[in-house]
Amino acid sequence: MNFAPDLATVTHGIQLAVAPVFLLTAVAGMIAAVAGRLARIIDRARFLENRLESGDVEQAKAMRMYAELGALRHRGWLVNGCLALLTFCAILIGLTIVVLFLGETSDLPALKIATVSFLSGVFCFLLALLCFLAETLLATRLLKFAELPVQRSAGDR
Repeated sequence: MNFAPDLATVTHGIQLAVAPVFLLTAVAGMIAAVAGRLARIIDRARFLENRLESGDVEQAKAMRMYAELGALRHRGWLVNGCLALLTFCAILIGLTIVVLFLGETSDLPALKIATVSFLSGVFCFLLALLCFLAETLLATRLLKFAELPVQRSAGDR
């Protein structure tokens, strides 16, 4: 392998490697958002568990709390899956950057490796977005909005 590239080759390698960095930035933002959701799920589960352990919860309310804990467990599973996919995506995108740069600055045949790693990273990102969507749908399904009285206009009477 030739590891003595000229300035133009290094510059072109850096330009090639910069494009996946934008996806890496998006993944980092998603990881932060999803980690925040996981923290809220954990906080809510701990709150419910502490209330249940205190023993001063009536039976009907305790059953609802156990049901909510089950839903929180499911949400936590989805969020953990999302975080795993995002982490794997970041690893694959990082690998893409390294391979693109090495392919440009050496004789390493990097096109196939970079293509597979980049597309695999994008696929992981899409799967993570599906997990995120499923978790947010589950979270909003758990909301208990009180029924508000409907005000009628003068024409409805």
